[in-house]
Amino acid sequence: MQDLRITLVQSMLHWEDAAACRAMFTEKLAGLAGTTDLVVLPEMFNTGFTMRSAQHAETMQGPTVAWMREQAASLNAAIYGSAIIEERGAYKNRGLFVKPDGTIAHYDKRHLFRMAQEHQYFQPGEQRVVVEWCGWRILLQVCYDLRFPVFSRNRGDYDLCLYVANWPEARRHAWSSLLVARAIENQCYVAGVNRVGMDGKGIHYSGDSVLISPLGDALSDLAPHQEGVACVIAERKALEDYRERFPVGLDADAFSLD
Repeated sequence: MQDLRITLVQSMLHWEDAAACRAMFTEKLAGLAGTTDLVVLPEMFNTGFTMRSAQHAETMQGPTVAWMREQAASLNAAIYGSAIIEERGAYKNRGLFVKPDGTIAHYDKRHLFRMAQEHQYFQPGEQRVVVEWCGWRILLQVCYDLRFPVFSRNRGDYDLCLYVANWPEARRHAWSSLLVARAIENQCYVAGVNRVGMDGKGIHYSGDSVLISPLGDALSDLAPHQEGVACVIAERKALEDYRERFPVGLDADAFSLD
């Protein structure tokens, strides 16, 4: 029953400048080797939330994926964040979960944010993705997915849910509230990592990155509006004990998701 050390990286992003973003995150992650099992970066961590998908897409053989592999190997930790990936002529807002041995699991964002026309520039994903790491089952999600609880409903198949985001400050209450709701209703840990600063479209972000316990308690203390790196521990025994003594999942409604 291994605890999981999770590092939340709350950062500004260099607008549409992947090389600058990679260099910045290399500095932020330096020195973390041996202190963490999982590093979580924001959504579109190498470009910001741009709709210029054709101009800024990379492939799975591109420099950003290569950088993630290098960092995971150097830190001996997994890394999760999303980037724009082109595949067979389609553009995906792709969550990339990279392990130290270089293997990659990916999740393509299912719910595209139509208020920013994301659905016009990206192809939605279809598959729900759960990965295993350090004995933990981890559900991969991206930003706007947070508003759709049916898709993330725990079917007894995950212990931790990751949301990476570019979630505007104007709707920060919804972000914080829904992260707590997802943790409580699914009896799991929930990590939400959001950016800070202003993007190239003049939109402001407050961060509010956090790890939430299955009871709905905030376990990290990253200050809003500020860059920061926090390492927080998800306790395996606490999760299993809580699920055993309060098994609400046994009374959950059966459903299917096409």
